[in-house]
Amino acid sequence: MSGGAITMMLIGVVVIWGGLAASIANAVVKSKQAK
Repeated sequence: MSGGAITMMLIGVVVIWGGLAASIANAVVKSKQAK
């Protein structure tokens, strides 16, 4: 695999985990506001 493909894969993983973390944080904030 070329360096570019590895870089794109790493970026994709970071974006996916970043999106997951953001959605979890958003859910936590909403649940705190609901109380």
